[in-house]
Formats: sequence, structure tokens, C-alpha cells
Amino acid sequence: MAQAWKCAGLRWSGAGPELLWDGGRRSPLSWGKRVAFEVAEGGVRVCSGARGHACPVRAAVPARSTGARCEECGRLDRAHSVAADGVADDPRPYRVYLAWFGPGLVKVGITAVGRGPARLLEQGAVSFSWLGTGPLMAARRTEELLRAALRVPDRIPYAEKRAVRAELPMTEAHRALEIRELHARAAGLADWPESLAREPFLPVDHVEVFGLAGAPAAVGSVSELVAGGAVGGELVAAAGPDLHLATAAGVVVLDTRLMRGWELVPAGGADEVTVPVREFSKPAGHLQDELF
Repeated sequence: MAQAWKCAGLRWSGAGPELLWDGGRRSPLSWGKRVAFEVAEGGVRVCSGARGHACPVRAAVPARSTGARCEECGRLDRAHSVAADGVADDPRPYRVYLAWFGPGLVKVGITAVGRGPARLLEQGAVSFSWLGTGPLMAARRTEELLRAALRVPDRIPYAEKRAVRAELPMTEAHRALEIRELHARAAGLADWPESLAREPFLPVDHVEVFGLAGAPAAVGSVSELVAGGAVGGELVAAAGPDLHLATAAGVVVLDTRLMRGWELVPAGGADEVTVPVREFSKPAGHLQDELF
């Protein structure tokens, strides 16, 4: 029987995306690489734990959960999360940013300066610009100010990001228009914290980084993994946690967060998906400018 592996998620670095596995192994991904695996027969999805520790009761978690954690481990993880306001005394400097995911989808957020653009890559931001840099609480207050004054959310569901990914404008300038306007409006607000140093509008575009330029539009996305099911395809693009895989039925998006908690084994055979797939309601009518 083939050795089973457990996925620890997808990570972005300067070299591109890579899958992480329990035990520390990494699988760098590149366009054209075949990604193929099967979910172990009779397997059950188990909680992935919190803060680097295994779930003490190995609780079962729903197949469609992107968090892959039981209620208790989810609570422990959020208790030490800056994103969930679980940390108020982090001494590191933070940056406030505006991120654009597609037409009409802009959010405001914060990330530690030391992380560089990694947070934006992890979220699948197609274009972004920094707004300012300062202490954590100043960054938080600025985020709240922009949410209230500009009516910009701090969270956007991944389903919405996927729905517009095939409708991206062809040029970087057009992809930066919405955040350019919001950045200018934000600069005109008077209530910024004094400890937050403002930054000029300098858009960063990720279409080439994500491989979306020229990639065929996706026809659907994996909604869940199931025991005995298989996923196989050629990697044509990736954004955030999503892998865009070319299969016999067209390009299918796999949210790698759905892989966590399952025992996975290598798969051969055809490039096909035998797990549930949700078809996109509005297929795009144009092209955009081995597991281990």
C-alpha cells in the first residue's frame, strides 16, 4: 500500500507556491506540473490541530470545512491570531493595505511588515497597494477608519474571488483603478493615527505571479473531498490557496484548505476529478491576458 501523507496547507514564497506536508516535507509547484492524489479508502477527515499541535482527541471535521479544525482547536487558534484580534500587544510594525481581487471586490487589511507581500499572495489579491506603516493598534484603528469611511470590507469570501477571477481586465493599469481611487480617498481622511506613517500609491500586480495571464477560465471548483475520491490535473495557475488544474472536463479549482485532515496517496491514471465539483454559473467567454 502506498504511503499516506497529510497536507499542511499551501505556502507562497518568492519562488512561488508550494504544498506543505506534516513532518516538514515541501512540494514546490510550477506551471505544467501534474498534481494528482487519491483520498485513502475508508478514511475520515481529522482535525488538523492548532498552533502546531495535533488535536488531542483527533476529532472528525466536516469535509467542506476550509478551517479543518474542530471547535476547540479553532478557538485556540483564534485566541493567538492577529487577524482575529486575539493579539493586542504585538511589538512588530504593521502595514495597512488595499487589496483588489476583481471588479467590485476590494478589501482593507493589515499584515506584519516582516511578512512582506506574503499575506496578499495567500489571500489571492490580484492587485494591491500599501497605505501606511506603524504599530499594531494604529494599523487596526486605521483599518477600522477605512471600513467605516470608505465602506470597504476587511473580508471577502473566496467563492466571490473565484467567481470574478475569469473576468479580470487585461491591463495592470485597469486592474489598479479601483484601489487607486480608494487610496486617494483614504489619503484625504483627517482621522489617521499620528503614529501611522502614510505610504504613496504604488500598485503591485500578481496576475503574472499567479499564472493567470493566458490561463483558460475555470469551469468549476471542488466542493469537498471524499474517501476514495481522486483529483488529478495539470497546474495552469494558482491564487491564494487555490490551484487551477486542467482536467479532461476543463479547468477545475482546488482549494488546498480542503486537503487538510485527510490521508492522501499518490494517484496515476487520467487527469480527472472524481470528488464533488460545483460548476460555476457563469463560465467565462474569453481567455485571460505528480504530487510529491
